[in-house]
Amino acid sequence: MQRIIPNLWFNHEAAQAAQFYADIFGGKVLSTFGEGPTNPDGEKQPLTAEWEVLGMRFVGINGGTDAEGNPVFVPNEAFSLEIDFDDQTELERVWHALIGDAGAPSECGWLKDHYGYAWQLVPTVLMECLQGPDAAGAERAWKVMMETSKVPLDGNKLRAAYAGQ
Repeated sequence: MQRIIPNLWFNHEAAQAAQFYADIFGGKVLSTFGEGPTNPDGEKQPLTAEWEVLGMRFVGINGGTDAEGNPVFVPNEAFSLEIDFDDQTELERVWHALIGDAGAPSECGWLKDHYGYAWQLVPTVLMECLQGPDAAGAERAWKVMMETSKVPLDGNKLRAAYAGQ
């Protein structure tokens, strides 16, 4: 049983976000609950939406906006979601799906989805390289990661850097 369930704050789009994440990861929306704020079209939205992806439950809370129409809370990189990938093709598929039309790529393989949440999509080889017995190889792999800008991390490039190629 999962005892820690991340709750993510949205203005009015928790149900849409739940479906967005479920579609990307092959998960499912479990429920919506209550009556929350209205969306820009004046339609009432649920207070919460619960979904499951990769065997993990999440809850989205529609918190609404303040009197001036600004979000009460805005996601930032102080909280990020990390996923390790054995398959580079799957990593890149998820990367592009999360960015979608309004997300933003960042440094070191990070990105923000169009809801503002930060993600780290990591090839499993990264930690193998960074924690490997070759200190110079680990430094080269670290450098590749640090120089990766606005594109997904590439496991093959990290492995090659570690090997000195």
